[in-house]
Amino acid sequence: MLSYETLLLVAFAFFLGGFVKGVVGLGVPVVVLAILATTVGLKETMALLLVPTIAMNLWQALAGGNFLMLVRRLWLKLLCASLGIWLGVEVLVRIDTHWMVLGLGIILFVYAVLSLRRPQIRPPGKHESWLSPVVGVVAGFAFGASGTYMVPGVLYIQALGLARDQLIQALGITFFTISMMLGLAFWYHGLLNVQSGWVSVAAFVPMSLGMFAGRRYRYSLSEAVFRKMFFSALMIAGLYMIMRAFI
Repeated sequence: MLSYETLLLVAFAFFLGGFVKGVVGLGVPVVVLAILATTVGLKETMALLLVPTIAMNLWQALAGGNFLMLVRRLWLKLLCASLGIWLGVEVLVRIDTHWMVLGLGIILFVYAVLSLRRPQIRPPGKHESWLSPVVGVVAGFAFGASGTYMVPGVLYIQALGLARDQLIQALGITFFTISMMLGLAFWYHGLLNVQSGWVSVAAFVPMSLGMFAGRRYRYSLSEAVFRKMFFSALMIAGLYMIMRAFI
């Protein structure tokens, strides 16, 4: 059973993740993982993220008039990502999560550094037909093993040259699909239980409140300054996880 202190920490993590998403449009999984992975546990945190992530991205996936076009463009990448997720979860259940937390720390650190520098990633162009399934498998494996799809999954989608509304819907389709597949893989391996399910459902409340607060204060905060603070904090969290693996 989770203690009251742990439940409060879970609520805080989801509220903060929702707040960050409300301000900059992303951040729930990485914030929650950064706060809870070393305290609650990586597998447990990934399970808690399932319901809020699926619910949040279902609406985002369906909103907009580009659903069929985006599915036709992304289906092979998502299919390969699903395969990668099953492989990643296989590793997660067989290897000490100590090493998976190390991998998560490295991914968060790299993602934060890249986001702070905002490098111009070249579109795949004529290489998209073979590069998409490769990126899908790699990103899916990282998602199944560590809970984050940012590197290289999100970075690749951002490089596809989609319009803003198409990009938002593409991310919704992607995260809804991979979260459903992660949930199936967790269920198959017995990593889900009733308590984590109810806590995951309840976590949608503080996350929604955080998103509402973040959207309310979006225009009273400097997004550029907030992004620097957020990704700097994420970089520190990644370094902390890396250090914990060797101490």
